[in-house]
Amino acid sequence: MTIDLQAFAEAIGGDAAFRRIRRLQPVGGPGDKIFPPTYPAARRGAPPRHVFEMRRLGGQEIWCVLIDSVQSQANRLEEALWMATAEEAGDGSVPLPFVTVDFRGAGLEPVERITSLDAPHRVYDAILRDSLLDGIPFMQSEAGRRLAAAKPADATALLELSPNALLFGAWHSQGEGGGLGAKFSRALVSEIVGVDTPVEETAASRRGSQMAAGGETEVQTSARRTGSRIDPLGTLKDVRIYQSAEEEGEWTPFEDEARKQKSKPVLFSRKGGGSKAGKPSVINHGNIAPTVEPLGVTCDHVEHRATITLAGLRRLRFGGGERDAAGRALIASLGLLALAEQDARGYALRSRCDLVCDGAAPLELVHADGSTASVELDREQARALYREAYVDAERVGFQFKSLVLKPQDKLVEIVRRSRQRALAGEGGDSEDDDGTPS
Repeated sequence: MTIDLQAFAEAIGGDAAFRRIRRLQPVGGPGDKIFPPTYPAARRGAPPRHVFEMRRLGGQEIWCVLIDSVQSQANRLEEALWMATAEEAGDGSVPLPFVTVDFRGAGLEPVERITSLDAPHRVYDAILRDSLLDGIPFMQSEAGRRLAAAKPADATALLELSPNALLFGAWHSQGEGGGLGAKFSRALVSEIVGVDTPVEETAASRRGSQMAAGGETEVQTSARRTGSRIDPLGTLKDVRIYQSAEEEGEWTPFEDEARKQKSKPVLFSRKGGGSKAGKPSVINHGNIAPTVEPLGVTCDHVEHRATITLAGLRRLRFGGGERDAAGRALIASLGLLALAEQDARGYALRSRCDLVCDGAAPLELVHADGSTASVELDREQARALYREAYVDAERVGFQFKSLVLKPQDKLVEIVRRSRQRALAGEGGDSEDDDGTPS
């Protein structure tokens, strides 16, 4: 079936979801090795790992591997929307409001701007919060106060200023009551998984590692990644390097130029010592011994599942009547556009993880009773549907507006100091934040 705006609005009013299940394969062909993302190991000192899980498919329990998470997919889809905006495409075909923090002139090159399409917490991100709108702290401005007051019962502010926050989810974690600010559930869920992946099961060294069903076993890929490097200069590991007395953060091989502590030369180290202190490897000289690690996977096929919940969109309100219908239609059409734009850009996810479609996959409209109908919608049709929904939303009174903010001096300064510390070899790991709605 083809879908126009009227049919689209009717579907949003009573159906369950839009859904697409697409099969992918490595560009190298079926069976080629690909590299999913790695995550820290469950036990200290263990190498990084992929994320495996047992899934029930076709009546069988099958090992699968996570290739692109819901959070990563949200980032890629928002990037695809950013590239399709009028400013980037240059043809005005995709009008999309969002908030920008303009860092140009702040001396933080190459950073030029951060938008609510790429900030981790979207329109509620601290980068926006610590910026100025017309000289006023953003969350104290009229627009910021509207965003702070927004609720699912009236999400007009988010729709008019940055509708991607309603599509991919947002949480005003710095809001009233110390984190009790409004939460908006994601309407689009997209994930890429490798299906039927060979794994090895070994004895688990501690509880909390990835367990196979029914046993104390640790799961890892049966594939292997090798690595090594021969230094063309032939630098040997028993050569010693020291902290330079002349320049902080620099090294020297000469003992008489080294910084002394209790009359002894101080070995050079990037991060406070350790087994590499004083060795050429700490400054990336010398050979890298051959290594073999359980990384990379093969699988029967890759599956990309994407859903846009229409039942979930019906929880959002924008003032009642035509406004509710138009607002929901805009968000749903934005989701379909995001998927179409990602399709056009391809699936080059990361180094050695380049995928291609394995045949066509129809978009399905899932009815309330679980039955489905195929929907014809290519990239140009998705753009046309979104433009029509945008115009209709303006007709019923929505006033879309993109905002440009300037970073506060204190925000610029913490970035500048962070860079100085990183250049001096003092950088630390970033902290986890489970408030991120990506």
